[in-house]
Amino acid sequence: MRGSIRKSSVLTVYLIAFYSIWTVWEFWGKSLVDAVLKEEWAAQMIKSGVVKNLVWTLPALLLIRHFSSDIAIPFREIFSAKISWPKYLPVFIVFTIYILTGSMLKNGRVEMAGEFGLDKVIIVLFVGITEEMVFRGWLLNAMICDNKPRPSMFLNAVLFLAIHFPGWICTGVFVHRFTSLQCLEVMALGVVFSRAFIKSRSIFVPIALHMYWDLLVFLFI
Repeated sequence: MRGSIRKSSVLTVYLIAFYSIWTVWEFWGKSLVDAVLKEEWAAQMIKSGVVKNLVWTLPALLLIRHFSSDIAIPFREIFSAKISWPKYLPVFIVFTIYILTGSMLKNGRVEMAGEFGLDKVIIVLFVGITEEMVFRGWLLNAMICDNKPRPSMFLNAVLFLAIHFPGWICTGVFVHRFTSLQCLEVMALGVVFSRAFIKSRSIFVPIALHMYWDLLVFLFI
């Protein structure tokens, strides 16, 4: 009981600090890096490879390890659970069909979206790791209770959607993301990644799905 109360207090403080820090970073930090580093790949390495891992991945790993005995899937298991990859092949196929269909509807045919440079490679490599470590490895893992994952999955999807708000506001697409219902797409992805994590008990499954989704979006959308 005492451990659960302490975990809840840490979660509350973490969420306030995490969303506050990331909002400041989105509004001022990113533009500062872009102003200093003119090469897109170098700026992206700092933003996605360095800063995001320091703010997202490292604290999440430390918290997962610290509360390993008080979360749904222990620290060691999320990295060592045996994965039956064929079970998740249908999800990869659905992702592919969905993105290619979107490309066809947008362009009249399936075609590559544009140049896929080193900056995009860096995003694909790091975004899946950083976001899944925080939202599935830590937050979802800490919120699941009494073997009732659905409410936690929904809350996790809402939190996952909310972390996109500062970036959408800064790039002027906040309203469009809602009028185009792309916000529902983000929430749906959050549920898919959460379900994959709970079923596999491995962080590597949602990371792989997340990376594949981002890769398809950059290539075709």
